[in-house]
Amino acid sequence: MHLTLPPGPHQAYLFDMDGTNPDSLPLHYIAWKQALAEYGCPLFPEPLFYSWGGMPVREIVATLNQRHGLNMPIEEVAHRKEGLYYDLLPKLTAVPEVLEQIEAAHKRIPFAVVSGSTRESVTKSLEILNLLDKFDVLVCAGDYTKAKPDPEPFLLAAQKLNVAPASCLVFEDTEMGIQAATAAGMQSVRILQPWERSRTQAAL
Repeated sequence: MHLTLPPGPHQAYLFDMDGTNPDSLPLHYIAWKQALAEYGCPLFPEPLFYSWGGMPVREIVATLNQRHGLNMPIEEVAHRKEGLYYDLLPKLTAVPEVLEQIEAAHKRIPFAVVSGSTRESVTKSLEILNLLDKFDVLVCAGDYTKAKPDPEPFLLAAQKLNVAPASCLVFEDTEMGIQAATAAGMQSVRILQPWERSRTQAAL
């Protein structure tokens, strides 16, 4: 499966992390389910998890607390979830069509990661895939005030790369991410989520 890019020219590529590069969302969901169960929150349906793609880890815990009337310790749960995800990292793989774009454009234009995950999580994931040295800028949770769908994370990445927002192309797998890219004045490419890729491949 190949990606169809909008017409350019583009002076920078901005990549969401989980679900875009790499194919890490299934592993994150396993880690979330185990961590939340340990803290008495068994209700985190998979469709809800995917709909919250791009939401920072601590914001997810806080939102679940509010939804279910819980008082889970936010920092503690976030730390536990991240630890469980790191344990699963040996199973991590890249999204082939995104990897293809990275390899084709590397050293031709600058790249940035724009993620709701922690810097440690982003760095570890990229190291596993031997991709860390391909990215010029990492914008992660804690680097910005307003998360996607606010455009701030993408605008910050463009600023750090010294590239005009209109000249950036965003690779994203979630609706919140696409909304953030559009609000930032950037073109975008939507990456299919794991369940969508499986359905598409089955139909071929």
